[in-house]
Amino acid sequence: RESEERNGMKVVVTGDQKVAYIEINGEERKDLVELINSAMKKVQKEAAKKMMEMGGGLSGLLGKMG
Repeated sequence: RESEERNGMKVVVTGDQKVAYIEINGEERKDLVELINSAMKKVQKEAAKKMMEMGGGLSGLLGKMG
């Protein structure tokens, strides 16, 4: 876990790139944690999909090499 704190705000992020905790001016903001994690999950799914598309092409090339 890593955390950053400045200007009355604190955020804690886990090693798997999920926001664990947000505090603004002493108030925990679970709504922002959920919102950010939801957006990150969507981006990660899209990135994984694109990697699979690229990987499919590469596996065909690698098969021809062997």
